[in-house]
Amino acid sequence: MAYPLRYALADLALALSRAATDAAEVRSTAARAAADMIGDGAGVQLLRDDGEYESIAYHHLEDDRSGPLARVLDRAGQAPDDEYSTTLAASRRPIVLAGDAAAALATPEHQITAAVLSPVIVDNTYAGYLILTRHTPDAFYSTPEVELARDIAGELSLAVAGARAQERLRASEERYRRVLETIPEGVLQLDPDGVATYANEPIGVVLGMPRSELIGVSLRGFLDNVGQKELQRRIDECRKGHSTVGATRLMRADGSRRSVRISMMPVRDDNGEFGGVLCMITDTTDHIDARGLKRQLDHLRRLDSLGQLIGGLSHDFNNLMTVVAGSADMILTQTEEDSSTHQLAKDILDAVATGRTLTHQLLAFGRSEGNRPEVIPIPDLLTDVQSLFSRTLGERIGLDLTFGPDVWPVKAERGPLEQALVNLAANARDAMLHGGMVRVAATNEVVEPGQLAEGAPTGKLVHLVVTDTGTGMEEEIRKRALEPFFTTRPTAAGLGLATTAGIVQNLGGHIELESQPRLGTTVHIYLPAAEERPQPSGERKEKNAVIGRVLIVEDQPDVAQLVQRLIAPAGYEIAVATDALMAVTQVASGARPDLLITDVVMPTMTGPELAGALRTHQPDLPVLYMSGYTAASLGPQLHLDENSMLLEKPFTRSTLLGAIRSLCGPQPTHD
Repeated sequence: MAYPLRYALADLALALSRAATDAAEVRSTAARAAADMIGDGAGVQLLRDDGEYESIAYHHLEDDRSGPLARVLDRAGQAPDDEYSTTLAASRRPIVLAGDAAAALATPEHQITAAVLSPVIVDNTYAGYLILTRHTPDAFYSTPEVELARDIAGELSLAVAGARAQERLRASEERYRRVLETIPEGVLQLDPDGVATYANEPIGVVLGMPRSELIGVSLRGFLDNVGQKELQRRIDECRKGHSTVGATRLMRADGSRRSVRISMMPVRDDNGEFGGVLCMITDTTDHIDARGLKRQLDHLRRLDSLGQLIGGLSHDFNNLMTVVAGSADMILTQTEEDSSTHQLAKDILDAVATGRTLTHQLLAFGRSEGNRPEVIPIPDLLTDVQSLFSRTLGERIGLDLTFGPDVWPVKAERGPLEQALVNLAANARDAMLHGGMVRVAATNEVVEPGQLAEGAPTGKLVHLVVTDTGTGMEEEIRKRALEPFFTTRPTAAGLGLATTAGIVQNLGGHIELESQPRLGTTVHIYLPAAEERPQPSGERKEKNAVIGRVLIVEDQPDVAQLVQRLIAPAGYEIAVATDALMAVTQVASGARPDLLITDVVMPTMTGPELAGALRTHQPDLPVLYMSGYTAASLGPQLHLDENSMLLEKPFTRSTLLGAIRSLCGPQPTHD
């Protein structure tokens, strides 16, 4: 009998190993084998993970008795704190019952006459028991049968340990799988050749392909030549047992690019040989864009602060220049033409005119917000920015402007348009560290649909061309040169060309780049031509009314006194107020000026607000505004009607008197 039992135990062990993936099948197999090998009935009662018994698996040779006995013997949901459980856990030896002790396991009708409870020990811990029952009168279990029950319980212990280990492994693998599928990072496992053997869902999003299609695809296909060489270098490092971390750019299936951070670690097979790499891929594009947006915001804040500073300084400078120009003009009119004093006064006026042009350019360039579009003649625009170009390019770079007098005008805000051109000059300068040449040309073109890129304007266009003789760009760099934050210089913000492109597009235009390494770069700008030509500023229908009383309101006393001195010889009756509220009080008290000359920007009340207050008393009061700001820079702060005009500082006596005559009529006469 020893050999058959040994064979039976071996068969049981094999059956249990096959059922190891199913804990319920393990219990059922052990119960059936114990009933067949020892008889009459056998059951397996194991503990759950919560420490209480789970449902019993019971089998009786007489099938009709299996169900009733399973129900009466089942201790599911109970804790192992009864006498038998505690004894089994402590002694780890079988308990043999007979007579009344065995009958007490169930109700009398089940007639249990003998029983064996053999402990099941898993991982050196009590895990339940194997129970054997007999039902014939005077039945008992022999010592060999008890030992066989113990051997069966031992095999069951091994099977349960294996089943639970596999269950823990499956649970661990499921947790690992869920982690890989739910983390935001992309995960790729590559073989030694860089071919994907595993891919999670997020990496499919990064690469723009379903994860199922990534298996068997080489990561090299998503990298440029430099990236492929870097990938091979990192795989070689992992082959040596080293982990690597680095940044690169991946090309998605749709052709777009994403910036990523790749962490790679080696993977070993069962024999310890190098089996590939595990890649953790983090998409950093949005993070990089956020940093770029922060840089752009900081840059814009600095530009805004700089614009306000430029505007304030230019305004104050124009006030000073007004005093200088007015005083020089008075000296000029009071000296002989051949005298040295006369010539010095003329030189001062020439210098003031140059300074006026410069400050107006600074105002337009630095205070673009709120500007109003105007019809701009291209020859005037290029002539005006020539000095800005020269200052930007420096002495080592030549400048050539080519345009004809018949080039169509464009309708735009002067400040942003000048900024766009100066940005191009700055980029050209940075590409010519050892000197070179910048050529700017303007021509008229009639563009047919489809002649330029999709979305570009058509019809009558002004074509501006800016060419440099710098280092040029590779094709890949040229394609990205207009992207915000893209730069090949570590100290640059990458906003120059992007800002120019944005300005051109806001004007309804189109921009293109041509470039070759060592051959320079050409920028093409196409702007819609204006439908109307600019009217000469100051053009106004002459009036025949004669005025005598003038109210001057200017918060800068020296400017107010100068204006008074400039117009006093013309015979006007003049009142001066250095505060807008003082002027309102004078008019409310009965003063009736024929003309209001007022500054636009003042502390307590602006010029337009003052004019509105005075016109409640004199609706037809003419208003001549003076300002150190240009009309475009003032924007919506100033609205000119038919009975008002703006005189930009600095001005001379002749321009001031001319503006008064244009607005109000001839100066008073004296008998």
